[in-house]
Amino acid sequence: MQAWQIRELGGQPVLSDVPTPIPVKGEVAVRVAAAGLNFADMLAIQGKYQVRQPLPFIPGMEISGTVEALGPGVDSPAVGTRVLATCPAGALAARVCLPADRLHPLPDAMEFEEAAGFPIAYGTSHLALTHAARLQPGETLLVTGAAGGVGLTAVEIGKRLGARVIASARGEQRLAVAREGGADVLIDSDAPDLKDRLRAEGGIDVVYDVVGGAGFDAALRACKPDGRLLAIGFASGEVPQVPANLLLVKNLTVSGFWYGGYESHAPQLVADSMTRLLRWRAEGLIRPHVSHVLPFEAFPEGLALLRDRKATGKVVIRVQQP
Repeated sequence: MQAWQIRELGGQPVLSDVPTPIPVKGEVAVRVAAAGLNFADMLAIQGKYQVRQPLPFIPGMEISGTVEALGPGVDSPAVGTRVLATCPAGALAARVCLPADRLHPLPDAMEFEEAAGFPIAYGTSHLALTHAARLQPGETLLVTGAAGGVGLTAVEIGKRLGARVIASARGEQRLAVAREGGADVLIDSDAPDLKDRLRAEGGIDVVYDVVGGAGFDAALRACKPDGRLLAIGFASGEVPQVPANLLLVKNLTVSGFWYGGYESHAPQLVADSMTRLLRWRAEGLIRPHVSHVLPFEAFPEGLALLRDRKATGKVVIRVQQP
C-alpha cells in the first residue's frame, strides 16, 4: 500500500510503498478515507513529541474510514462501518490496524473529511475543560490560539458549557473565525497591553493555553483568585516558567493536559467523552471547522500550513476515496 514515511528525524516525509498491515488479535483494519493533521505531527517528525516512534514510521494521529477486516477475537464494529479513531502513528496510509475499542462509529450526517479532524481537537478541549478545569456555567474562560484546530474547539465547547469566552488570536481574520465559533470577547494576541485588557474584562477563571510564551504570563497575572490554568501546548515555541509566589498569593492551579496520556491511563474516560461529543455533533450542537482539505500527495503542504499558521480550524488530508 502507499504511505508517507519519516525515515530520519527532522527529514522530509517520503511517499513510499509499504506492506499492508493485517489485524492481529483484538484489532480492526480500517481503510483510511482521511487523516487529520495536528501540531503534534510536526513535533513527532522532529523527534520532539512526548512519544518517539521507531524509525521509519508513518505519521498521523487521527483517521476516519471504513472497517475493512476484523482480527481474531473481534466481532464489532462490523465490516463496512464508518468510523473515526486516534492512533499513536500511522494515519497517513491507505490502511491502519487499531484496537477495536479505539474506534467510534460516525453519525450518519458526518462526512469523512470532517470526522478525520474531530477526535483529538474536540477530545482535548472537552476533557480538559470538563475533567481537568471543571469549568462552570457563568465563569470566564480565556482561550489562546483561539482560531487554531484545538483552540477553536475550546471556544465552542466553552460556550456549550455555559462560560463567557474570551478569544485571543492574531489578527482580525483569525479573530473573526473565533467569533463565528461563539466567542463573546475578542482580543488580538499581539496587543501590547494584553494583561490589562484581560483584567479590564473582569479577570479570568479558566485559561486554556495552546500557545505558551508571553500570552501565558499575561493570562496568569490576570487570573481571579482560585483561577485554573491549563497548559495544552506551546505553539509559540516558548515554554512558560511559572512563578510559584503568584500561585500562592491567588490560590491558582496550573495543570498540564495531554490527551494521549488519558488515552493510555483512563481509556474509559476518553471513550465516554467521545460518545458525548459525537452525540452533540449528531444533534447539531457543535460545528467542526475544516479550513483545508488536501489530496494525499499534498501532505507536506498541509504540514506547512500548520507551521506557518495559515490554517484556521483543522487541516485534513484526503487519503483515498471511500
